[in-house]
Amino acid sequence: QVHLVESGGGLVQPGGSLTLACATSQAAFADHAMGWFRQAPGKDRELLSAINWSASSTYYADSVKGRFTISRDNAQNMVFLQMNSLKPEDTAVYYCAAELQRSPVVGVLSVGDMDYWGKGTLVTVSS
Repeated sequence: QVHLVESGGGLVQPGGSLTLACATSQAAFADHAMGWFRQAPGKDRELLSAINWSASSTYYADSVKGRFTISRDNAQNMVFLQMNSLKPEDTAVYYCAAELQRSPVVGVLSVGDMDYWGKGTLVTVSS
């Protein structure tokens, strides 16, 4: 069982930055690909970024490419999402999720394929 807890959300002005963190339980964290998703009111949950088990491969959705950076620290059982140049349309609940896989290349992770989810952290981008 992998437990995930997100933190770092909050209110930020347009153009600002936030770093989200996801703390995981120790259970085989390094065997999982990790993803950051978000869900805005009335919209489907969408994948923003993913990172493979060894941090050698990452994926970014077009909507966040060049603005967001995903990273992980397997020694600390943590995954991060650095978010820059935030826009009002980035307002959503952000979730981290884990999928048991050790592929050398990470691609699009599907909501239905993820094995574990955190409860989410709210990010509000507003002036």
